[in-house]
Amino acid sequence: MPDRVLEPSKELKEIIGAAEEAGAGLIRRFGARDRLVVELKGPQDFVSEADRESERTLRTRLLRAFPSHGFVTEESAPVLPALAGRAAPVSRFIVDPLDGTTNFVRGIPHFAIAVALERDGEIVAGVVYDVPKREMFVAERGRGAWLGGTRLQVSTDRELSRAIVGTGIPHANAKARHAKYLAMLAAAMKEAAGIRRFAAAAIDLAYVAAGRFAVFFEMGLSPWDVAAGSLLVQEAGGRVTEPDGGDEYIARGNVLATNGHLHPRMLKMLARASRPDASPKRRRRKPRRA
Repeated sequence: MPDRVLEPSKELKEIIGAAEEAGAGLIRRFGARDRLVVELKGPQDFVSEADRESERTLRTRLLRAFPSHGFVTEESAPVLPALAGRAAPVSRFIVDPLDGTTNFVRGIPHFAIAVALERDGEIVAGVVYDVPKREMFVAERGRGAWLGGTRLQVSTDRELSRAIVGTGIPHANAKARHAKYLAMLAAAMKEAAGIRRFAAAAIDLAYVAAGRFAVFFEMGLSPWDVAAGSLLVQEAGGRVTEPDGGDEYIARGNVLATNGHLHPRMLKMLARASRPDASPKRRRRKPRRA
């Protein structure tokens, strides 16, 4: 029988506690952004003291509790899991200490901490903590996705004309993806009830799990953007693949998450839009006769 209210495992409890502690630090930093040191890693690619402080908090707390686990994150070298006694499963945390850094540094209160637990190559637990709103989305494999005491369910939309679609726009440093993405976006715009771009992929995935979005798609993400949120969607009854239907969405970073009902329609739409010959050809005008 499914849990009436999720009783988290020891590992999930520690992830939730670590996310709350790191989130408190982010809120302090958010309130003092004028003193925040921000670096530019590339075009439109920011990293701040807040990212690094949040990462230190998460790494210290999680590895203190589980010293044999690995730790993979955005801003520093990975910590490899202990392999002694290989009979035990190999576990690692996949962590985004601040998803939505650009929002954060610009004073937009829409950012999150995302932590997934991977065991022997499978995501078994995930947390997406929307820090400003204090919404803690959690999931454990086989035990559902939850927000507080409410079990999450994806939307029941079966028509795109009734669906809100979330998306992420490729950055300026990803010009090779611009044309393909714009074709996909144009196709979705023609049919969806609305398009939303909030610039925090982990929260977008949590919103699919919560039924706020019926669809989310984006290309060029990193494992820490996707790992926790993808489990939320699956445990809430949705489906996650690559936009072409493949299963390597965490490794490749190209993601399509839906309520399940709309997945076949979105796969077909995005495949058609991304074909090289998909853009409409201009009709040549006949020369006027003198």
